[in-house]
Amino acid sequence: MSGFLDLFEIPRPLIEPALQACRLFNTSLDSLFYDVPTLMRELRARGQTIGTDGTETAGELNLSALKDPEGSLLIVDPTKAPYIRAFHDVELFLSCEELDIRSVAIATITGVGSSALGSAALAWNVAEAAGAPVLAIVPGYGVADVMTQALGGWFGFGLYDYLKVKSHIQATLGAVAPKTAGVGRALSQSAPDSKQLSNGAPLFRTGSGSSDVLHAIMETRSLKSLVGHSKGALAIHNALGSLDASQTQGLNIVTLGCPIAEDIGNATYRQYLGLFDALGQLNAWGNLPDDWVPTDHSTNVSLPLSMPVEALVECARP
Repeated sequence: MSGFLDLFEIPRPLIEPALQACRLFNTSLDSLFYDVPTLMRELRARGQTIGTDGTETAGELNLSALKDPEGSLLIVDPTKAPYIRAFHDVELFLSCEELDIRSVAIATITGVGSSALGSAALAWNVAEAAGAPVLAIVPGYGVADVMTQALGGWFGFGLYDYLKVKSHIQATLGAVAPKTAGVGRALSQSAPDSKQLSNGAPLFRTGSGSSDVLHAIMETRSLKSLVGHSKGALAIHNALGSLDASQTQGLNIVTLGCPIAEDIGNATYRQYLGLFDALGQLNAWGNLPDDWVPTDHSTNVSLPLSMPVEALVECARP
């Protein structure tokens, strides 16, 4: 049976160029949807430069999607060098005994296909507003992500349809092409109790890789605030659904550009949607925000009508 399923595998030399093209495309979109100019300016003012082309340069912080295709956890702290630290294994992150790491109480998740660059930019905004370090969850990017984007990952699905389609594609890939299904899933598979088929193919435990990672972290760590932009808000919703009530007690949830159902009874929600945000309104599918703001979908403050993350998160503090 294993030999038969090998016929369905896509050779890595064919997969990688296609995935790299999508990763580079998403990195370019991060500069549109996230406050990348502010991140780069602030880091350079602190003597730190950022690489985004996948090459290694001494002393450079590389946030390229090519450098980190399997996903990572970024600790973003504007007040303390090296300002951004990366973990590539969930269990190693959870076992880290450093007080600065164990005390992080805020997590962020960005939207469809975002790279480490966009994730770091959103987390930087939130960290500046909160005056505290932030954990940014950067999911890996695999074949299922490419297929959902090709089918209309930004525009074609409402929140729950998007989740179902992505999960079904990953499950189908796992059944017929387990090696292909494993590409880009290293971070989520490093989480405790990660889900997989008998053939070793990774599956989503809560609907997406970023949801699985957040769910695993919240099972062992006490997070106080979660911030999700675009479909990152959906990832937060799905991660929380099967947690014990004690693990969400007093949780502060902020969504930007994609309101979700407020069904965690012991949590506090603050949800913002732009009056000119056609993408966010399309994906809301009946979920209304707490506040309509005169913005579009972007959080890049150098662009007109962008969402001012720092101001909105500051206002949403419990």
